[in-house]
Amino acid sequence: MRFILCGVAMISLVACSPRVPDSAAGVVDSGQGVGFGDYDQYRTAREAQLDGRADAGVSAIEAADNRDDIARQAAAALNSGDAPVEASPSNVPPAIVENSAGISGENDFNAVSAQRDIAEDQALIAQNRAQYQVIQPTDLPSRPGTNRPNIVEYALRSTNPVGTPLYNRSSFRAETKYARACGSFASADLAQEEFLALGGPERDRKGMDPDGDGFACGWNPAPFRAAKG
Repeated sequence: MRFILCGVAMISLVACSPRVPDSAAGVVDSGQGVGFGDYDQYRTAREAQLDGRADAGVSAIEAADNRDDIARQAAAALNSGDAPVEASPSNVPPAIVENSAGISGENDFNAVSAQRDIAEDQALIAQNRAQYQVIQPTDLPSRPGTNRPNIVEYALRSTNPVGTPLYNRSSFRAETKYARACGSFASADLAQEEFLALGGPERDRKGMDPDGDGFACGWNPAPFRAAKG
């Protein structure tokens, strides 16, 4: 009895299993294998076309070719790096870019040449140059609300290079005085301003100009002179 039940179970399993395509005979059972239906249809249509029955196979061949074109276009869109566009009838077609360089018409030689020739363009350039206004530099105005010395004016008025001694200085504890005095300022500009306010460059009460060149705490008038030049 047990062998009979096992045999019945095996027969039931064989009856329930799906039938697979017969690859040797080229015949596909009901449902056909995935992907084989399109190929068989294309092959049949192609053979009909070669046999002289072109009308019977043209529609199938064109359909297959159209699918190939769509596949190639989709692959090219994916490889381009551009974001995919949602398929919708409401999508506006992309605008045609006339000028791919992104320059204005005034900078486009072809656009300008269509509007005027070289002589007219030269006349326009001369007209624009005639409207230029050249502003000459003037003296710096005094800063309102303060009576502090103007270090820019002093830099332009002086002519000696940095390190050239012009004034007598005491050498007694010169380095100590210099380090203590200059260390109390946040910048050389502020030190030079204080130096001039205390009687400099002739007098150096705090020892800020030990070499006597008129410039305190390493201040350099060269940038101001270069700006004027």
